[in-house]
Amino acid sequence: MSEGAKVIVQPGTGVREGSGKLKAVREKAAASRRPISWKLYLSNLGVGVIIPALAVALWQAAGSAGWASPEFLPTPLAIARSFVDLAVSGGLAHHLGVSLGRAFLGFLIGGAFGLLLGILTGLFRSAEYLLDPSVQVLRLVPHLAIAPLIILWFGFGEVSKVAIIISGSFFPLYINTFVGIRHVDHKLLEVGRVLGFSPYQRLRRLVLPAALPNILLGLRLSLAVAWISLVVAELIGSQSGVGFLINEAKQNSNTEIIFVGILIFAFVGKLIDSIFRVLEHRLLFWRDSYRG
Repeated sequence: MSEGAKVIVQPGTGVREGSGKLKAVREKAAASRRPISWKLYLSNLGVGVIIPALAVALWQAAGSAGWASPEFLPTPLAIARSFVDLAVSGGLAHHLGVSLGRAFLGFLIGGAFGLLLGILTGLFRSAEYLLDPSVQVLRLVPHLAIAPLIILWFGFGEVSKVAIIISGSFFPLYINTFVGIRHVDHKLLEVGRVLGFSPYQRLRRLVLPAALPNILLGLRLSLAVAWISLVVAELIGSQSGVGFLINEAKQNSNTEIIFVGILIFAFVGKLIDSIFRVLEHRLLFWRDSYRG
């Protein structure tokens, strides 16, 4: 090594690098933070759209040829017309707004409790022995089994719907936070003790960053389950929301609106998941093992 080369320990890499290698690492990190090229994004999007586009084309052709009953399987064009009519009337925006509000409120409450309890049981064995067995038993109870009990307790109002969503969004974040903290390398904790970190500093600067991949995964899963729980809550009893649209269309034998509701749930769920993938890309660029 030449005299001018400096030996630096890169945080998070655990290796000593010379100035040339350090420059390459910095360039790689900077490149990962740059916005994704629109050409690359559109290219990936185009590849992903191939199969759905073929399926819709075959679906439309089958409906136009009369191979499927419109009452049983309406054509994509008929579904699109119903979607446009619902959007123009203002009903779509109203019901979607109500559903989004319920889902995010339940997710925020359930996710916050899951995160805090996951940190608590992950850090302290005594808390794990006391709380985790009960949480695991409750986790295995299906939504449809507890929904009637929640409605019996809270009625058909907003509280019961939010409570069902909370019960679904709590467990994924709890489990992934717990697992992420338990998988933190003990050498990091030893480094914290050597540097004289307080317990709060070890948690904020060492434990949580190391467990961040699992926590972000838990966030994605919790929000997805919250969105699914919303369907259960709104189908059981509701006067507004996308689930109410589906239930009302079922009673009126309006198959097109049922498909509109299903597609709304699918597209909004995919959009939410994509937003969290972008968040992961921004926050985990420094991990060599991450290839988001």
